[in-house]
Amino acid sequence: MEGKNRISARSISLLAVTAVLASATFTLAAEQTVGKTSYAPVAATESFSTVKQEMEKQKKAVMKRQMDLLGMRYDLVDKPMQGVTMSRGKAVQDGARVKLPPGTTLQQLAAMTPEAIREKGLFPKGFMPLPHPNHPEGGMLFPKFHIDEIKKQTGRDLTRFDLDFDIPDHFLPEFPPPIYLTTRPDLGDVSQGKLVTTQNFFELFNGILNPKQLEGLRLLLTPFPQQQFNATNDRRSAEPSLGVTCFDCHANGHTNASTHLVGDIRPQELRHRLDTPPLRGVNIQRLFGSQRALKSVEDFTEFEQRAAYFDGDPVIATKKGVNILERGSQVHFMGEFQNILDFPPAPKLSVFGKLDPAKGNKAELRGQEIFFGKARCAECHPAPYYTDNQMHNLRVERFYKPEMINGRLASADGPIKTFPLRGIKDSPPYLHDGRLLTLTDTIEFFNLVTGVKLTDEEKKDLLAFMLTL
Repeated sequence: MEGKNRISARSISLLAVTAVLASATFTLAAEQTVGKTSYAPVAATESFSTVKQEMEKQKKAVMKRQMDLLGMRYDLVDKPMQGVTMSRGKAVQDGARVKLPPGTTLQQLAAMTPEAIREKGLFPKGFMPLPHPNHPEGGMLFPKFHIDEIKKQTGRDLTRFDLDFDIPDHFLPEFPPPIYLTTRPDLGDVSQGKLVTTQNFFELFNGILNPKQLEGLRLLLTPFPQQQFNATNDRRSAEPSLGVTCFDCHANGHTNASTHLVGDIRPQELRHRLDTPPLRGVNIQRLFGSQRALKSVEDFTEFEQRAAYFDGDPVIATKKGVNILERGSQVHFMGEFQNILDFPPAPKLSVFGKLDPAKGNKAELRGQEIFFGKARCAECHPAPYYTDNQMHNLRVERFYKPEMINGRLASADGPIKTFPLRGIKDSPPYLHDGRLLTLTDTIEFFNLVTGVKLTDEEKKDLLAFMLTL
């Protein structure tokens, strides 16, 4: 009996090898399914000069690939809308810019089922998720006009040696954008046409803000280390950098359309490109962060410094110089200033947030009726601020098969936040990743994915109404 029950050393060894192989197979399968690792490398294995030289060599090809994609997706011509401007006078771009599959029209597509569009591969490429200019690399990236003004005023250089911004300037918000305050609506634009920085904020705002708000604004304008802009040797700026500021993306408390990748999704190919939303009207908003897990602007302010600046990686944050804000004073002061940033004036709207019948023209009034009726826009965007502070899943993946696009796996986006539509003409491009270049594109996109089947005239009237918000 003892001999029969005894397991030989060789048997034990074979069992161990089998277990190791099974574990390795499971690990490999898991890696292939969910990604190799959630962590970025901490210790650089190549010198900064080597990395910089190699990435500079690759830059031309990387940018050509991205610009070829934009050219394939969109009509990028500068075609301003006649008589319609943003708050400080920059032209609003006219028309739908998405390019369609040969032989199709938007009305024809809107008459088809999602399943038919998916099977025939007819979903417009410009309605697909938009990748970062270099999706495998990612990181904060700023339009050149912002880079130039920051360098002129402060000497900081936000140029990346590996990438340039991709979307043409005429599709971006006006720069610098105006600043409106809920506390002083009598002053109108308090920016005086200037980009607010550490160099001029005190002279512009002293006597308008209280001391806490002034200090909060100073902190929002102060550079702190960030993943691509810091003093370590795995940065993406040519020289060691002080970092970036909150208002490098949210220029003048609005947006300059700077882009990044969300920090809360892995693996890299599934991370969404992020179009910087305005900070205007954050006092009426209740969801923050790319997955809207944060419930106050104070939470978001603290989270940005600790995690979003470093792709949600606390190890990298420690290495590169995370700035830990003090919640009881610094975060509070920053939040207090952000909470007084107002939407631009909308003179045609009544106190209830809808058109004053004496001020709206016929097209605008018809568009309002469509907005609150057939188009079903108001189910997510109710007056007066035109947000429901909720998350909604459009399930756009019904219309296309998963596809790798310049390193971005276009699949399901999941729930996205309802952004306020007040002042919407001031903040192109649209949707959470900036894939929709104009308001007309946005109307066409939602007409298709929601199946409301608007006529061409109804779309024009809806646009006329949205331009009044």
